[in-house]
Amino acid sequence: MRSNSINVQQLQKTLQAKLVEARDELPAHTSLLLLQHVLNLPKTYLLAHGEYQPSPEEIVTLQNCLDQYLQGFPLPYILGHWEFFGRDFKVAPGVLIPRPETELLVEKALAFVRQIKHPKIVDVGTGSGVIAISLAAELPDAALIATDISKAALAIAQENARQHLNQPIPFILTDLILPFRTHFDLICANLPYIPSSTLDTLPVSRREPRLALDGGQDGLQIIRQLLAQAQTRISISGKILLEIESGLGQETLRCARQAFPTAACILIQDLAGKDRIVDIQLP
Repeated sequence: MRSNSINVQQLQKTLQAKLVEARDELPAHTSLLLLQHVLNLPKTYLLAHGEYQPSPEEIVTLQNCLDQYLQGFPLPYILGHWEFFGRDFKVAPGVLIPRPETELLVEKALAFVRQIKHPKIVDVGTGSGVIAISLAAELPDAALIATDISKAALAIAQENARQHLNQPIPFILTDLILPFRTHFDLICANLPYIPSSTLDTLPVSRREPRLALDGGQDGLQIIRQLLAQAQTRISISGKILLEIESGLGQETLRCARQAFPTAACILIQDLAGKDRIVDIQLP
C-alpha cells in the first residue's frame, strides 16, 4: 500500500488478502470498515467509486490501522465506534465493546416495561451506556438512570446519550445501586461475570478493561452483591434481568433463587443456544 496512485478497489483487495492470510473471520467486511474509517466516506460511495484514489497520507494511516488490528487491537477501538441495537455508539479502551448478545437483554427489558406506565428503570454497570440509551430511546415516558464505578465509562456514556437522546439520562458514579432508596420496576445489568482465573487465560483481558470483565473468584461476586442490594430496591411485580457467563447459568440461577425465593427465576438462551440471561420476575 505504498503507491499514491492506488485506488480504493485495489486497496480493498490488498487489505482483504492480508486479512485472509491472518485468518480474519470477515475479511471483506473488516477491510471495508477500515477504508470507511480512514477515508471518512460511506460504504455506498466506496463500493460505487472503486476508482477513487486516497492520498498518500491516508494510505499510511490505513496501513497503521491494519497493523494495529493484526497485532490484536480490537477493531471497535480502532474505529472509535460500534453498532448496537441499530444505533452507532462511541467506544474507547475505557469501556467494554458492545456485544450482539446483549441486545437480547434490551429486547426482554422492552417487552416487560412496555406494559407499565412511567416505569422506573436502572441500568447497573452501564459502561458506554448502550443498554440505558437503547431503552430510553424506545421508552420516552420511562424514568431511567444508569450507574457505573468508572468515571471514564460514564464520560463516554454521556457522549453517547447526547448523540442519541433529546432528554439526558442521569449517569451516576456509584457502586451498583447502593445509594438508592427507590423501588425500581426493572433492574437490568451486564456486570463483570468472568471468573478471575478464567479471565487471565483469555486474550480479552489484555484488550478490554478488566474492571468490566472480572467477576471475582467464581464470576458471581458482583452479581451476588447486586442481588443482595436489589432485595430492598425492586418493586412488587418488578423484574431483574442479568446478562451472565454462559457456563455459569445454573450457578447464577441458584443465586437468584436464594435471593428471591418467591420469584419466578428462569434462564434465557441466546441465538447460539447458550445461557445468556437470568430473568427474575417478582410476584
